[in-house]
Order: sequence, then C-alpha cells, then structure tokens
Amino acid sequence: MADYLSEERRLHSLRQYGIMDTEPEEAFDRITRIVAAALHVPMASVTLVDDHRQWFKSRIGMLEAETPRNFSFCAHAMMAQGAMVVSDARLDPRFQDNPYVLGDPNIRFYAGYPIVSEEGLPLGAVCAVDTAPRTATEQEIGLLKDLAALVAEQLALRLQASRDGLTGALRRTAFLDLASQAMAFDAKEQVPSSCLMVDADYFKAINDVHGHEVGDEVLQRMVLTLKAGLRSTDLIGRLGGEEFGVFLPATDLDGAAEVAERIRAMVAALEIDAGFRRVPVTISIGVAEANPAVDDIHAVLHNADLALLNAKRAGRNRIACADEALLSDGQDTTVFAAQG
Repeated sequence: MADYLSEERRLHSLRQYGIMDTEPEEAFDRITRIVAAALHVPMASVTLVDDHRQWFKSRIGMLEAETPRNFSFCAHAMMAQGAMVVSDARLDPRFQDNPYVLGDPNIRFYAGYPIVSEEGLPLGAVCAVDTAPRTATEQEIGLLKDLAALVAEQLALRLQASRDGLTGALRRTAFLDLASQAMAFDAKEQVPSSCLMVDADYFKAINDVHGHEVGDEVLQRMVLTLKAGLRSTDLIGRLGGEEFGVFLPATDLDGAAEVAERIRAMVAALEIDAGFRRVPVTISIGVAEANPAVDDIHAVLHNADLALLNAKRAGRNRIACADEALLSDGQDTTVFAAQG
C-alpha cells in the first residue's frame, strides 16, 4: 500500500507540471545537446516517466518519442540515489534481455541522473546512451547531476507561472489542462472523479464594505483553508474573481459531497478581522461527478456550476449535488443546507 501511495504522489507531482506530450522547447533541447557533446555519445535525452511509459521531452539520436516503461533504463535511474551507470547492458541482469539492448538502438552504455521534484519525488532522468561499452568519469557524472538540477529548475519555473499570484491556486488554463489529464487517467483506470465549483458568498459586498485588501485576504485565507481540507492529489484552480474549481481524482459523487461539506464548514469557521469588525466568510459549492455522458472537464464543471447556482438560490453557505443525469436546464440537483 505504501508503494502504491508513493507512486500516486509521484504521478500527481509529474502531472501538476503539465509537461507531458508538450512540444519541444529550447531550454530542454539545450541540455541534451550539452550531454551529447560533453559525454561524446550518439544518444541523449531528458526523460519523464509516467505510469506506463518513458516520454522524451528532448532527445538526440532516438527515433521514438516514447517507449514502454517496462523497457526503460530511466525508470530505474530515477529511483537511484545519485547516478546510475551501466557500463555494458549485455552484462547487467536488469537489461541483458531488454529489446533495446538485443536490437535497435543496441544500447550498451547508459548513464542517467534522477530529475527530482521540489517535494523530493522522482520524475525521470537526464541520460546519456552509447552503442559501445564504456565507463563514466566523475566529471561526466557531475555534469549529469547539474543538468538534472537545471531540468528541475525549469519545471519549477513552469509550475510557478501556472499559479495565481494572489491565492496560489492554479490559473484557469493550467487547472483545466491538469484536471483534464487527471480525469482521462481516472477514466482509463475505470475509477470515478468529481469536480466542485466553489464561490465566495457576498464577495462584492465584502470588497465594498471593507475594501479590496480585506477582500484579498478573504480569498487567500479561503484557498489556504480549501487546501487544508483537501488531499495533496486534489487540484484547485481560480476560474474567476471569487470562483474556484476543485478536481477530486478517484472520488465519486457521495465522496465529493462529503469533501464539499467539510471544506464549507472549515471556511465558515474562519475568523477574519477588519478593524473592529469580524468579516463573515462562507462559500457555496456545486458538486458533479464525471460519467460516460459527461466525459470532459468542461462538461463536469458545467454541471457543477449549475449545481452551484442552485446552492446560491437556496440561500448560500450550502452545497448542491448534481445528479449523474443533470441536464443543461439545471434540473436533478440535491441541495444540502449548512449543518449546525
């Protein structure tokens, strides 16, 4: 179970960068050119490893853009504590039957250094590959280490650019892209996923009465509270001024409703002072589950948004759940009033 949870955390960390299957970028291509030139090898790559494949963000001398994970040298290298060097793959029990050793591209030498996320989770490796057996010098290993760190820095910058500056939630485009990828992953694994649409109640009045600085604090504290009530694998995106989307992987409608009620209560318990007055903060939440008829992130969020409207019409500070068959006119929702 621990290994499964660790792999889930690793995959979530990889997905949050939104980099898989993206176009080539000079920042990464520059790194593979340095590897190939400095180590005098015909093949080099910046490799990221997901649940079933290794995918090359940048590559030199490799025809395929991805290969199966079970044949991947980098899947081993990313789990190493430091560099992994294979002087002759024909003599290594892990790789001597590998099809890429027995046939094209006839790998003999491999040297890779792990690419690690800011949380310390392995994402892939920077690697050098040759068709002739050889060893790697300490200087070459040091270069791979430095370049793997540069890749990690590029990924961190990419993640920073995807965050809303005020709240730290994902920006709209980043949220939609990452939630869409995660939703497709859950669909492939035949597990449910759900979305929440969260809206700060009477937010315009808060700004008008207490000022925008207090309004900004409300949003910041609200998002921090949402994060405290969610798992590390859940996604939060700022979709509008005071409207946020939450994607809950591997969560059905009932489970999502429980999460929604928990975070609603947590936000309602917030205490934000504006001078001598306490600013009440509540949220309304719409809940919807993905299903075969509603199988893309925009459709699920649409249903959650319709449910959110019902929660607001019913008095705010409550949640509303969309039925699986929710139609565009907003029928088939169940509204839950605030408890206690």
